[in-house]
Amino acid sequence: MKAKRPIILWLISGCVLIFIMVIIGGITRLTNSGLSMSTWQLIGGTIPPLNPEEWIAAFNVYQATPEGKMNSHYVLDDFKYIFFWEYLHRMMGRLLGLVFIIPFIYFLIKKKLNRKLIYQSLILFSMGAMQAGIGWWMVKSGLVKNPDVSHFRLAIHLITAFLTCAFTLWVALPLILPKKRSGNKKLLKLTSWLFVLVIIQIIYGAFVAGLNAGRICNTWPKMEGEWIPGSIFSMNPFWQNFIENHYAIQFIHRTLAFIIVFFVLYIWNEGGKIKINYLQKKSFNILLSLVMFQIVIGIFTLILVVPISLALIHQLVAFLLLMSIIFSMFTFSKS
Repeated sequence: MKAKRPIILWLISGCVLIFIMVIIGGITRLTNSGLSMSTWQLIGGTIPPLNPEEWIAAFNVYQATPEGKMNSHYVLDDFKYIFFWEYLHRMMGRLLGLVFIIPFIYFLIKKKLNRKLIYQSLILFSMGAMQAGIGWWMVKSGLVKNPDVSHFRLAIHLITAFLTCAFTLWVALPLILPKKRSGNKKLLKLTSWLFVLVIIQIIYGAFVAGLNAGRICNTWPKMEGEWIPGSIFSMNPFWQNFIENHYAIQFIHRTLAFIIVFFVLYIWNEGGKIKINYLQKKSFNILLSLVMFQIVIGIFTLILVVPISLALIHQLVAFLLLMSIIFSMFTFSKS
């Protein structure tokens, strides 16, 4: 265990940094800061404007973009505010890359990684590199006539970050808890299905965010006084309602939330029927608490018309919920 401690610290540091990235990314999105930097420079982009002339030059570049033209009322201080969040988000991405690659090279030289960990680390590196590319691909979608990033690209960007952290945690857990696990096939299967459901829900959450679908039908439990509003099927072809229709996307997000709640209650009940150890019981209790809290936060985020603080908490609880599912899956997997 002592020999693995530096590797554990390395992996958990990655999880923490991804969590911070998700926080900053959420603030960047909620403050509409994501399009404030219209170019991507791996090295040169690390240095922000340092004097009034450079700030004015950067502001002029922004004003030439579709979003800059739409925000023609912005003054330099407004631009500095949104630039700060996008710049911080990009710098955290660079930091995360360095935190991964430098210790990885060190562990390779010192031969501290076995073959399995090397392969897993290379997968993590690929996921991180892909995430950076997706981030710029997403930003580029907003640098056109319509200054809004594609909700599809936003969903891919968000879910890749969540999956990268989930896989990092999955790699770290056997090192943190090396004791042999007997496992339980049924509960592992159920928690795995829950993982899939939550991934789909996070994707629809990104659709809601990307389309500003949380700013309509701000009532609960009904939508516009109806349980199933007719407007959810208003698009043709029919399938387009599931990916483009604001009302349908919010309806799906609401419905999935309660499906997940009932599924978690079912899993929790099934776990109570058999003998489970302390960690397994703890993982279920955390899972149930997070799901219930997430439902409450989601409802208040909706009826209060998406205040930044609640929307951010809603996103972070989704992140923690996914990590708690990974932990539950691990406790029921066989070592």
